[in-house]
Amino acid sequence: MSRGASRNASRQLALQVLYAFDLASGVNAPCEQGDVTSADEVFESVAANFDLVEGARVFAKELVCGVMAQRDSVDAVITRHARNWRISRMATVDRNVLRLAVYELVHTNTPVSIVIDQAIKLARRFGGDPSPAFVNGVLDAVAHRSGQEEETS
Repeated sequence: MSRGASRNASRQLALQVLYAFDLASGVNAPCEQGDVTSADEVFESVAANFDLVEGARVFAKELVCGVMAQRDSVDAVITRHARNWRISRMATVDRNVLRLAVYELVHTNTPVSIVIDQAIKLARRFGGDPSPAFVNGVLDAVAHRSGQEEETS
């Protein structure tokens, strides 16, 4: 499996784990002890459906833990750029694709074009018909705003 393919599979796993966390009540901080449902239990339950090399599993778990640890700030970024959309009113898939992508844009060195391309692919595969365009629009706004902030600092 190539690195790109394994990263793509990692993102699919991360999205599905985030989706499961979003739907599960009582699971808010999956990388800490004491949750109603253990983070590792949810991650392993979803990951059991994926045939990934260890490095890809590690990357997926890093993404999940990162998104959940930074969820408030990630959601704030999404809220600023998703005009007229509250996070709670977004489709669950779209919300979690955006969380995953915004986390990668803000907290990793993954190139912007790859993050946006992968997010659109996830939205196309797992979301509804309007999902790819919605995700693209929000992420494009986030990327442009981030670029402007970098230029002025």
